[in-house]
Parts: sequence; C-alpha cells; structure tokens
Amino acid sequence: MVRRGQLGLHFRRQHPVGPFVLDFYCADIKLGLEVDGPAHEEQRDYDKRRTIWLAKEGIRVLRFSTVDIETRPAAVLRSIAQAAPPSTA
Repeated sequence: MVRRGQLGLHFRRQHPVGPFVLDFYCADIKLGLEVDGPAHEEQRDYDKRRTIWLAKEGIRVLRFSTVDIETRPAAVLRSIAQAAPPSTA
C-alpha cells in the first residue's frame, strides 16, 4: 500500500502495538493503517474495540477496504497524506 519513502513517511508492516498488530504503522506520527478484506465484515465489534484502545494510546487508525486499495489507490494515498501533519506529508 505505501512504499518505502512514499509520502515522506516510514510505515512498518505487521507492527505490534500492545496486544494488537497493525497492518501498517508510522511511529513518527502515530498513524496506523488497516486493510479490511472480507473477513473484517465478521469482526466489526473486535475492530471497533481495537480502534478505541489504540486511540487511548494516541494512535489514529485509518481503515481501507481491499477494493478501494485495488481500484482507487490515488484516493487512498490522498487520505493518508491528509491524515499526516503538514510538516511530514
């Protein structure tokens, strides 16, 4: 989703945070990215609880469907850039 250095941010893949693992995480701006495939339809409550826990730790989470990533990659990247503080994006 985000290649090394893309957007001027460094994201780690499959990064553990507390009891959870984020699909992508940028520690510099405390931003997590989650890629939601079909399995996430069945775990909405879990995802909601996890997002709340992460927010309490100061971590913002953006969620993107696999369909959006595949069909609208530029829009996904714009959303990520907009979530980053102005000095980093």
